[in-house]
Amino acid sequence: MGTTRPRADTVFVGGRVFTATSPAPIDAAVAIRDGRILTVADEHAVRELVDADTEVVDLAGGLLIPGFQDAHVHPAVAGVQMGRCDLAGQRSVDGYLAVIAAYADAHPDADWICGGGWSMDVFPGGIPTRAMLDAVVPDRPVLLTNRDGHGAWVNSLALTLAGVDRDTPDPADGRIEREPDGTPGGTLQEGAMDLVGDHVPTATPDEALTGLLVAQRHLHGLGVTAWQDAMIGVFPGNPDNFDVYLRAARDGSLTARVVGALWWDRERGLEQIPDLVERRRTGCVGRFAATTVKIMQDGIAENFTAGMLEPYLNRCGCATANSGLSFVDPALLAEAVRELDRLAFQIHFHALGDRAVREALDALAAARAANGRNDNRHHLAHLQVVHPDDLPRFAALEAAANIQALWAAHEPQMDDLTIPFLGPERAALQYPFGDLARAGARLVAGSDWSVSSPDPLWGIHVAVNRTVPHDAPNAPADRAPRKPFLPEQALTLAQALTAYTAGSAWVNHLDDVTGTVEAGKYADLVVLDRDPFAGPPEEIAATRVRRTYVEGRPVFIAGD
Repeated sequence: MGTTRPRADTVFVGGRVFTATSPAPIDAAVAIRDGRILTVADEHAVRELVDADTEVVDLAGGLLIPGFQDAHVHPAVAGVQMGRCDLAGQRSVDGYLAVIAAYADAHPDADWICGGGWSMDVFPGGIPTRAMLDAVVPDRPVLLTNRDGHGAWVNSLALTLAGVDRDTPDPADGRIEREPDGTPGGTLQEGAMDLVGDHVPTATPDEALTGLLVAQRHLHGLGVTAWQDAMIGVFPGNPDNFDVYLRAARDGSLTARVVGALWWDRERGLEQIPDLVERRRTGCVGRFAATTVKIMQDGIAENFTAGMLEPYLNRCGCATANSGLSFVDPALLAEAVRELDRLAFQIHFHALGDRAVREALDALAAARAANGRNDNRHHLAHLQVVHPDDLPRFAALEAAANIQALWAAHEPQMDDLTIPFLGPERAALQYPFGDLARAGARLVAGSDWSVSSPDPLWGIHVAVNRTVPHDAPNAPADRAPRKPFLPEQALTLAQALTAYTAGSAWVNHLDDVTGTVEAGKYADLVVLDRDPFAGPPEEIAATRVRRTYVEGRPVFIAGD
């Protein structure tokens, strides 16, 4: 007697497949059944699995790939911002002020005007002023966060209501930008944001859930099927997104797979670890798993808070007395990492400057010495400046390099607010993706949205070309082509695409079920409208997502 041939629920034919298990696409078709990949085989064999109920998806010369996984993103916060005064679509002071004025007019009952998305490079010296906001909203307090989340723009009324004046000292973890007489000028850096932010009304639970689902829909439209939320906790203007994710996971509206990185409170010490353990115990529901701890070790280079081994320069090229911040004392960091590692937490570091990178790696080395090897899969995000001596330590410590590739290009924030203050020698060490790969580091990838675009294909374009797509939000305003930024650090298309799929699946502890196109894995898949391997590298960013599937179910179809 013959065996019954399995029927496929969906088959993908008429294109090629990038499996993320090898560096080049293969000529194959894919069949899925019951939410999993049934087979990857030649098209004739796959068509044998088709019957009257099978959906046949014609790739039309496009490429089938694993679902993108964003290893460092903030969708719960980004979604709330999208529903507030969202400045992300503007690139000029006048554009920002017009949006703010229109939003205030449209929301006359709002006690505060809140939102964000402004870019430092639009303002002289990267610093907007309270007077600009006072001109359009003089009668209500305003707080608008920078697109990178490391600064806030406030008006005079917000400062007055918060009691922030010329006698208010800078907090240890931040800075108040001031006018010549010491009066706060309207920009609050890093921890100074909380001086006003603590007074901002919090979004309602329903508003926060709506924001998360709006963000999820946007990410699915870009082919993202899983992510690591790099900031799970309570933040000014936002409720605890831990509860938001649990609500979405319980009611089934969370269709993505999400790892939550629990926020390490830098105002506390080791005494917070039991709280993190309890959050992990209660925070694994459905497709959400709060199994990671996020430690922000430094700030950003543009406001001189990224932790550097050597001081920043001033505009004249002379060394200053400032080498940035270490938000967590290195001795405490080593203790905390050792204990978190012992408790089997994954640790997700924000480490942007070379000193912060070294402090994070030193802490991991101490944990390795104390606890031995394990499968916790720690990772360092951003990695703007990495000292050459530290490149091989990633592989040695099995720490993943979590890259945000869209930033590795000549654009105004880089050229005007970063390179002059780092100096040529240190500027040449930025975003060393190629060196990390050559040193054996495991590459994973993320966007840091809403800091920058969540489009993985734009990030991949920059990783390969080291230039910004002309229509990206951080492209120069004149859209004129720029020379590649440190092109020796470019990745191949296969390396970049693998980082955004199999690499991020590994760091999310999802590699046993997702991240590659292989029989038995979940059918978390993306259909691209073309095969970017078949075209010139400078056209990668023109690629579009046609369909996104999670467990074989379409969560995005272009045009629907």
